Amino acid sequence: MFGLLISGSFVHAQTTLNGQIGGTIITNDGNAGQGVIVKLIEINKSAVTNSAGHYEFKKLPFGTYTLEVTMSGYASSTETAEITAQVPSTEVDIRVNSSVQNLEDVVIRSGGNRFAKKESIDVAKMPLKNIENSQVYIVVSKELMKEQIVTDYNSAFKNVPGAGIAEVRNQGRTTSISRGFATPQVVRNGVGSFTYTTIDPSNLERIEVIKGPSATLFGSTLSSFGGLFNRVTKKPFDSFKGEISYSAASWDLNRLTVDVNTPVNEDKTALLRINTSLHSERSFQDAGFNKNFSIAPSFSYQINDCLSLLIDAEFSLYKATSPTRLAPFAKGTAHSIEELEIPYKLSFANNTINYTSQQYNIFAQLKYKMSDTWTSQTILSRTRSSSDGYVVALTMMSNTTIRQQVTYQESPFYGTDVQQNFIGEFKIGKIKNRVVAGLDFYSLRATRNDAIVNMPAMDYKKPGDAYNNFNVDKVAPLFATAKFNNFVSNDENTYSAYASDVVNVTDRLLAMAGLRVDRYENKGTYYPSKDSIAGNYNQTALSPKFGLVYQIMKDKISVFGNYMNGFSNVSGSDFNGNTFKPNQANQLEGGFKFDLNKLSATLSYYDIKVTDVTRDDPDHVNFSIQDGTQVSKGFEAELIANPVSGLNIVAGYTYNDSKYEKSNASVQGLRPTTAGSPRTANLWASYRLVNGPAQGLGFGFGGIYGSEYYQTNTTAFQFSIPSYTVLDCSLFYDQPKYRIGLKVDNLTNEKYWSYRLAAQNPTRLTANVTFKF
Repeated sequence: MFGLLISGSFVHAQTTLNGQIGGTIITNDGNAGQGVIVKLIEINKSAVTNSAGHYEFKKLPFGTYTLEVTMSGYASSTETAEITAQVPSTEVDIRVNSSVQNLEDVVIRSGGNRFAKKESIDVAKMPLKNIENSQVYIVVSKELMKEQIVTDYNSAFKNVPGAGIAEVRNQGRTTSISRGFATPQVVRNGVGSFTYTTIDPSNLERIEVIKGPSATLFGSTLSSFGGLFNRVTKKPFDSFKGEISYSAASWDLNRLTVDVNTPVNEDKTALLRINTSLHSERSFQDAGFNKNFSIAPSFSYQINDCLSLLIDAEFSLYKATSPTRLAPFAKGTAHSIEELEIPYKLSFANNTINYTSQQYNIFAQLKYKMSDTWTSQTILSRTRSSSDGYVVALTMMSNTTIRQQVTYQESPFYGTDVQQNFIGEFKIGKIKNRVVAGLDFYSLRATRNDAIVNMPAMDYKKPGDAYNNFNVDKVAPLFATAKFNNFVSNDENTYSAYASDVVNVTDRLLAMAGLRVDRYENKGTYYPSKDSIAGNYNQTALSPKFGLVYQIMKDKISVFGNYMNGFSNVSGSDFNGNTFKPNQANQLEGGFKFDLNKLSATLSYYDIKVTDVTRDDPDHVNFSIQDGTQVSKGFEAELIANPVSGLNIVAGYTYNDSKYEKSNASVQGLRPTTAGSPRTANLWASYRLVNGPAQGLGFGFGGIYGSEYYQTNTTAFQFSIPSYTVLDCSLFYDQPKYRIGLKVDNLTNEKYWSYRLAAQNPTRLTANVTFKF
């Protein structure tokens, strides 16, 4: 056992219990030291730091105290804390010679709240505590993902209130739901990363789900009207540490991951971390597979006291059959996926009809400390993702028949994001201002070369020989006479400037204001064979943001409200030649945040109204008018609790009411199909023994729920997806040198489907062993 000791002498000045000592534990990489035990030696009283690293002792006799922070393996230092009648309250911030990564074992052994890591510098693009932030966000930590033995990216979203069942598209890319809006996964480390293929979770430090229209700080090309998903990657730290992990599961899943971190030089100014994974599995259905290899090196260099460099990269290669996509028969008698009675284990696919993809993400950041209060941050992000090969879509042709549609494609996407931020603080009188101001350039370019062929329809309940005839030898020759399309599908640039200011009106009342201007230039679709361009246009949009936070209890309970704006660029013009404006989404939200030692929670109600939506012009065929309206209202609750030592609970509930208020007659007053389930819930509760001979032994239980929702929802035809309740459990034994885990997903063998009508996994058993060094 080792410790960091802040020593002094204890002298009682008087016995009146009216003094207090508080402060923050900070790691040497500048992050909050969450879950650390701070002890007052003289009176043998302890406190555990919350997710912001804050500790507090109240009702203390006046005097001088010794504080002790106990952490294994680190050197001690000394300081004193004194409270008197003249100065009854004092703040003592303690910097520990460790990093966030090295604090993980401290949190586990102390029985603290392992999953309450809410602090982020990406959400507000500046250091801002969750309790101070007027915006709502969710964090899924790698500790939670490890305990749940997450082997694929989409499984992590079971812990996100309202995300629903992931919609996996052709190239394996993921879209989830946020506040009733489909939200793609295109943000990495706070900037654009247009990854159009499968994402491996091996390099994830955490996932940040930022709620509400977030165009002010992130832009319309990266966020939906419901928010955005930011995946934060693992970074180097200043000690040698590593893990080798192997998972095996049903349907021949084999997964090997390696995570190694090391200083490169003696003074630890150069640090290197490498994460890699090798993954393969087959589908529970008769056909379907995926194979993946990824490697993610990360290097940081402290050039001098003021200047630091971080280079972070991801590379992956992926081969798979395309995810299921089914279009129901719009004139059929079946009005739900259950009524279709498609055999659950039939894929209508073939392993020879597959595709390969590859992607790289390169992230470079240069930070320069301009002064004690101002920092310059320069970021470059470059991405490429591509998909080559066959993808399959299924279409119902009648009440009893189904047809396979095969697309052969070559489709690379190229993205660039260059960002310059200035982050700092200043005072006007006694009023503290924390500011971020930045410039951003984002570019996306994609080309497509594809063709489509249709297979004969077959009886989907008794497909017969037609099912066996679907293979690459029969399909490939059809493309010899197919019409290929070769064009530039995306060619767009966005130039932006933004600023945000958080003002401490008092030590408890904070106000936030921000503004962004975007200049969007779409160069249109280019057809080389005709040397012609269609659909090119330019638009400029403003996006404001305002927020208020009042801390009812300092650093513990706050009430907040915000107004946020988002926008989406729209091409085209109406019958009179007037070009369309960007859609505008305006959110009003209010709620409460709690950051207590044993409990972290957020309760909020939001009202999002999207205006300037285009709809069919009732007076002019083939034209549109721009006067539509869509609303999305709802309630969200997130709870992270540690009621007793060793017991940790993560739970969430959402209710969303979305509808078209002014739209085409076919959907007027109806819920958008992309809004997902109106009601969702998630739970994960785990208990770990923190004392005794079986210390480190634990078990977990939880699940997800989603109410019925629609794949098609018009006045002419509705097609629904049933509600689902999926329960999981785990058993694990976690020790300093190794970890053994066993996980059962879908205990009750629930049948459930995604928005694209893809059947989800039945009961699955996963075993994991991890060696730590």
